[in-house]
Amino acid sequence: MFSSIRHGLFAALASFTVLICLCYTGLALVISYVTEDMLIDRLLEREASGMVAHFREHGEIRQPASDVIRAYRGAEALPAVVQAQLAAGRERAEIASDTGQHYHLRTLYLPEQKVYLLADARPLLVVSKLFQEVGGLLTAVALGLIALALLLAYWLSRRLVSPLLALADEVRGRTPQFSAAQRRDEIGYLARKLDATLGQLQASLAREHAFTRDVSHELRTPLTVMNNTLAASRPLTGQDVAQLQAGLAEIGNTVDVLFALARAEHIAREVVELRGCIEEGLLRLMSEGVELTLDLPERLPVRGNRHLIALLVNNCLGNALFHGGPAARLNVSFADGLLSIENSVSGTSAIHGFQHGQNLLQRIAIAMDWEISFHAGETVYRVDIVPLQ
Repeated sequence: MFSSIRHGLFAALASFTVLICLCYTGLALVISYVTEDMLIDRLLEREASGMVAHFREHGEIRQPASDVIRAYRGAEALPAVVQAQLAAGRERAEIASDTGQHYHLRTLYLPEQKVYLLADARPLLVVSKLFQEVGGLLTAVALGLIALALLLAYWLSRRLVSPLLALADEVRGRTPQFSAAQRRDEIGYLARKLDATLGQLQASLAREHAFTRDVSHELRTPLTVMNNTLAASRPLTGQDVAQLQAGLAEIGNTVDVLFALARAEHIAREVVELRGCIEEGLLRLMSEGVELTLDLPERLPVRGNRHLIALLVNNCLGNALFHGGPAARLNVSFADGLLSIENSVSGTSAIHGFQHGQNLLQRIAIAMDWEISFHAGETVYRVDIVPLQ
């Protein structure tokens, strides 16, 4: 079991290289010996053809012209190892003896007689002599080529696997950007996909962390107020009940906002009519006694998420009406790309929850690439929103 893909690839390339070298070496030896045997058989064939032609012309058997080939009229004069092959029924054979002789036998049939051509192949064994004389040099060259092939395999394994190893190190260390992302091959595609996937994973973890933190922080203030109201050793007044109802409504709005922000990346943006969202919020939240001034264009298309826009507008309007008191003056206007929601501040209104709600409103705006700012005064409180148009 190899510890890395580089070691495994080097082992595979090295094994393949050695296997190819051994196969070609064996193939070269087989071709050499087969060529040597075919050469001797060719010499025997030529001598046999010449002796047949001479016998037909002169009626006598002549000795072969080659010094390594002899003709025998009977089997009794042949060497013992050759006679054993003839006794076994082989009239054409290649015979090697234990004493080092190497014979090639060919039986020649003439009219009314049989002639045996026997070639002593030892003077013609070029391959064996070649290995005896230059075998050391050939072995050294073969080993050198194998070593060179192994070095090439090692270099190729490092070069081919180095982008993957670098990618693995970058994933382990989670660098801001993968160096292989600019490549135009499969490794570049993998790097880009990993970068996108890890980015989405980190963003999801960040949203989960923010959700957990905000649930712990943003809900603490209204819950504390409600607990203090319920813990008071006196009957609940109408103001206490209203305060509890407002706290419950604030908790519900906060939970809605937190869940919406946790799913913000998975909600598509679209063109939304902002005037319609404002009018719907006013119809749902307006109460008697509130002096409203509305200065908006007939159509006010903006780009964002409809759910988040509704939450943002409803929270701003709800805070303005709640903290403005029963006779609040509310002014909603839009000019030069800026939406302003301004309310009067009642001297007796509690503003304990508005400060902690600003953080959620800012996160909603950031999620849609909007801008929001808060301006507190002694008599008025204004929220300025720059939507994405």
